[in-house]
Amino acid sequence: MTDYKLEAAKAAFKLIKPSQTIGLGAGTTVFHLADMISRDQDLARSVVLVSSSFKTGAYLLQQGLNVKPAAVVRHLDIYFDGCDQFDQDLNALKSGGGIHTSEKVLASMAATFILMGDETKVATSLNTTYPLVVEILPQALQIVLSRLAAAHPDATVKLRMSSQKDGAVISENGNLLADIQFTTVPDWEQLNIQVKMIPGVVEHSLFWGLATKAVVAGENGIRVIVPIGK
Repeated sequence: MTDYKLEAAKAAFKLIKPSQTIGLGAGTTVFHLADMISRDQDLARSVVLVSSSFKTGAYLLQQGLNVKPAAVVRHLDIYFDGCDQFDQDLNALKSGGGIHTSEKVLASMAATFILMGDETKVATSLNTTYPLVVEILPQALQIVLSRLAAAHPDATVKLRMSSQKDGAVISENGNLLADIQFTTVPDWEQLNIQVKMIPGVVEHSLFWGLATKAVVAGENGIRVIVPIGK
């Protein structure tokens, strides 16, 4: 059985050039891409890598690659990442990992932000399959939850709880995470702004208008997708 995530990573790897500063997110496809970089010794020696993921960053260091923290890097040539779902304009939901704040920072630093994955990630338009995840300052938890519930009475808003310890999941920034599961499709463009305007919201997992290209693999081979109108 063909590993389409691996095939997407192979196609994305061809876009990397020597001496570039490359950002990597999280997930299986990103790890495939990291392996390819590490196996190309000439490329591995010349590129600088930055990651939004603690797990990915640790893996890159284990491979002996040149890794720098985001705080000392001003610009990325390319940022590669996966997602849960994206539409024809490459607006994406990245709900699973809960590291969307760090991911958005790197995506915004990059000249090119490339989504990678298999064809199951592609949707005509974003739907309610995946929640919107909101990162919240701990001291603002109750006001943010009440504002979200009031604005979206038909949605379910839940604080993300840990399965490995007693208590809530804490983000890498020391904040809390809440999942908003919609029952009807919201106006995503409006939502992108409204949620950010709530005091105490750090970021949310909707990547609106950030991606410049997507590389996806499926039964019909590799597709490179650019937003409609670009």
